[in-house]
Order: sequence, then structure tokens, then C-alpha cells
Amino acid sequence: MEFRPLGRTGVQVSPLCLGAMMFGPWGNDDRADSTRIIHRALDAGINFVDTADVYSAGGSEEIVGKALDGRRDEVFLATKFFMPMSQDDPNMRGGSRRWIIQAIENSLRRLGTDYVDLYQVHRPSPGTDVEETLGALSDLVHQGKVRYIGSSSYSGSQIVEAQWAARERNLQRFVTEQPPYSLLVRGIEEDVLPTVLRHGMGTLTYSPLAGGWLSGRWRKGAAAAPNSSARPPARFDMSSPANQRKLEIVEELALLAEQPGLTLIELAVAFVINHPGVTSAIIGPRTMEQLESFLPAADVVLTQDVLDRIDEIVAPGVTVNPADNSYGDHELRPERRRR
Repeated sequence: MEFRPLGRTGVQVSPLCLGAMMFGPWGNDDRADSTRIIHRALDAGINFVDTADVYSAGGSEEIVGKALDGRRDEVFLATKFFMPMSQDDPNMRGGSRRWIIQAIENSLRRLGTDYVDLYQVHRPSPGTDVEETLGALSDLVHQGKVRYIGSSSYSGSQIVEAQWAARERNLQRFVTEQPPYSLLVRGIEEDVLPTVLRHGMGTLTYSPLAGGWLSGRWRKGAAAAPNSSARPPARFDMSSPANQRKLEIVEELALLAEQPGLTLIELAVAFVINHPGVTSAIIGPRTMEQLESFLPAADVVLTQDVLDRIDEIVAPGVTVNPADNSYGDHELRPERRRR
């Protein structure tokens, strides 16, 4: 697997990043099996692992930590904070200094390490000054508990605001952004990707299979409809014209994948990592079989003819169902609209 530069950090990472959301009760609760999957990914050349404190209420971080015992130095390890870690305590979440200082200690303990390579804000927090968040994260970098910091699901304007604040206040800046990106969710091509490139950031995209829509599991006319307990129902509401359109598009993409002898999964992941603005695509296998289906995509180069046909099926910058966008959604809430 050929490594790529992570923005302008000087760090080299694999084009596939192992996402650990499915390790633990949210997905695969067999810890020994999850460990085998992690080891197989490392043996295949993946040197980038991404998790979060909220995944299985810390269970994912614990599994990753134990799996990396003795192999920690091989891995560029990323985790995230922000999501609620308690339903009773309103301060065990968000981007405040109070919570960040506590959250990193919890993550380090679960991961069994004294530092994380990349510490990311899982979602933007409109009610918290970005200087508050960047200030606390900068202190963690200075203390050696965090090597780099990043954002996730930020809009283009939020990325610019954070870069400006870091420069103005002499704080550590976000060196990565983690947005959703797939053949069905191309909205970031319009603003986020150009913004990230302009600021020399690395981009690790999540959901290359669009929440399972591009796995080949759900096809038009199939008896079983898409569903997921981990994702908003609107993304799988089959009464939605947008979701019906997604089924039609999946059929077209499946036929396109057959021409160069690819699976739909390989086409979907290769599309993401073939974009010059993408550093790594986060793959989130629940089983060994799923991991093996992802790995060949790292070596796939899509021809211009295939890319042109993809653009005909789903135009650049278009997200087929806007409900699939999970960045900047707060900016479109009713109270912020003109009508």
C-alpha cells in the first residue's frame, strides 16, 4: 500500500484508514474477532486507525488499545471527542476546555497509550467559541498528550474560521478534516474539499459506502429495505423519492463497476481515494469478510472514462439525498433560514 502525505504535517499514512466504530456492542461484540480484524488490517499495510470515545461508550477504544499492544508505534492513531458520554451530566460532552481535559484522559486510559497522534472534534459546536476548543487542544499538544488536532463534519466556513482563529491567537491549528464522502454524497466537492486543500489540511473521509447503500446488499426490487439503528431514519425511508433515486443510481453504478471487473465496493472506495483532495478513506468493517472486500480498492486506479461516467450518473458536488449530509446541518436549521 503506497503511503500519502497527511496534509503538510510530514506524516505518511495509508489511503485506507481502519475505522473502529463497529468494534464493540455497536457492531462486533466479539473482542477476539475484532482484534483479529485490526491485526489483519495492519498486516495488509494500513497504518492509520480511527476511533472515538462515543463508539460503544468507550468499548471501541478499549478494543483498539488492547489490539495495538506491542504494535503501537506502527500506527497513526486517531480518536475523537464531543458526543455525549453521559445522559445525566450535561458537561460530559461538547468542545469546552472542562470536558476536553477530562475526555483525553479517559481516552488515553482506554487506549492504553500516553498519547494519540490525532485528536479530533467529532462535530462543530456553534455555542462554544472556537478559541476555547483550540486553546484546550493546544495545551494538550504542548503537554505531549496529543500530536495533532483535527475537525470532523465542519462546513467550509467553519474550517476557515478555525484556521483564522488559530493564526490570530497563535494556537495549534486543525491539520485534518473528516467529512462524509461517497458516490452518493458528493456535497463536499463544492466547498469543503477546496477549502481543505487551500489550507493544506489532510482529509480523511467517512462512509465511503454511504451507510451501506453502496455495499451491494440493497438493490432495486430487493425484499429487504435498507435500515440502520446507528443512522438517522430519513436516510433509509423508502417512501422518500431521493432514496428511490439512490436505488436507481446504485443499479447504474453496479453495472459500471462490472466493466473494469470491479465489485461495487471496490468502485465506491476507489472513487473516494482517487480524488486528489482525499488523503484516506475510513473503512469500518464489522467482520473479516467485510475488511477483505475493502482492501483491493487501495490499488485501483479509475480511468478517465469511468470517472466521466460517474459524473453523468451523479453530478459533481451533488448529494442525492440531503439527509445524508452530516456537516453544516445546524446552519440550515429553520431558525437560521429566511423562511
